[in-house]
Amino acid sequence: MSYQLDTGEVVRHEGKFFAMIVCWLLGNGCLFSWNSMLTIEDYYVYLFPKYHPTRVLTLVYQPFALGTIAILAYREAKINTRVRNLTGYTLFFLASLALIILDVATSGRGGIGVFVGVCIVSGAFGIADAHVQGGMVGDLSLMCPEFIQSFLAGLAASGALTSALRLITKAAFENSQDGLRKGAMMFFSISSFFELLCVLLYALIFPKLPIVKYYRSKAASEGSMTVAADLAAGGIQRSQDGVSFSLMAEEDPKLPERLTNKQLFLENIDYAIDVFLIYILTLSIFPGFLSEDTGSHSLGSWYALVLIAMYNVWDLIGRYIPLIERLKLTSRKGLMVVTLSRFLLIPAFYFTAKYGDQGWMIMLTSILGLSNGYLTVCILTAAPKGYKGPEQNALGNLLVMCLLAGIFSGVTLDWLWLIGKGW
Repeated sequence: MSYQLDTGEVVRHEGKFFAMIVCWLLGNGCLFSWNSMLTIEDYYVYLFPKYHPTRVLTLVYQPFALGTIAILAYREAKINTRVRNLTGYTLFFLASLALIILDVATSGRGGIGVFVGVCIVSGAFGIADAHVQGGMVGDLSLMCPEFIQSFLAGLAASGALTSALRLITKAAFENSQDGLRKGAMMFFSISSFFELLCVLLYALIFPKLPIVKYYRSKAASEGSMTVAADLAAGGIQRSQDGVSFSLMAEEDPKLPERLTNKQLFLENIDYAIDVFLIYILTLSIFPGFLSEDTGSHSLGSWYALVLIAMYNVWDLIGRYIPLIERLKLTSRKGLMVVTLSRFLLIPAFYFTAKYGDQGWMIMLTSILGLSNGYLTVCILTAAPKGYKGPEQNALGNLLVMCLLAGIFSGVTLDWLWLIGKGW
């Protein structure tokens, strides 16, 4: 079955700004629950002091995320994107709710049993992340670059928001009895509410936006089968202010040919390597090293929270810089050079933690976040250009798989910082 697209040019821009806001919120929801778990690391360190929770939870999360995205990326051409993303957001909501139930049921006690339960929830977050992040980046890759930028900015904003909330809750409950737990419960409650909001946004609002309908119809006309759930079985007609478009099935059973995943990967191998290297470096430092290996300074128990907050804020800022066209790096060689140069941060962090003061560490953490956000947006908005809708969707999934592979490798290498320090 092939498709013929009939649309007015104005539809391509109708509701674009609102769609960008929705993409930002959906990006926020993709990592809000996970960032909430990371941001309350001081609570988990208090509950499970012998288990290195900041490192273990991340290490549990990543195999589930990487394994799931590998399967989904391989099968992406036949997967219903709508069902995939709704499954991911719903799992985020249920897992966030499970953390509240687990804590209430155990009255905030630690122990190996509770820690295993938290690890199971962490694994569920990984599965949900693979569904949503790969599904959304793939889906938005066949739309306009501004949608991907907004979604990626939302990812970073989730970290900045959770860090800000954590600083507020720590200040509010620091002197109260059981203050850490009260702050954590507030986090889990906000996270559950926000994930439910994302389920409703994606299910009821996003697919009905005219510009989203336009791009999905265009992708279907180019042979995409992943958008089928958002298009009527026989044809779609939508009319608003005199503007209409339709998606009509023809009798020709052949779909336009597309590049295979292998061909797409080889044509974009440099982008894939860049994304992998960006996140292997970032996650070898953040959050484990920043939480446990930066020494004691005048900020005391606030120090790790401040470092994590600075990383998240500058990561968010970095994701908006490419909106200024002159500052956007598009050269493939340039992206590779900048990506490789970031590895100089490893000796910089090592010697700063050993000999430097907190000001230098805050500056390095800011650079880590800024470069991470900036390069991520530059790559993921540039790579899908020049391809048809089905190929853009597939390439988006492949790059997210490389991103998660870099994260998994990074959190594994993060344990090397513990060599010579004992357990």
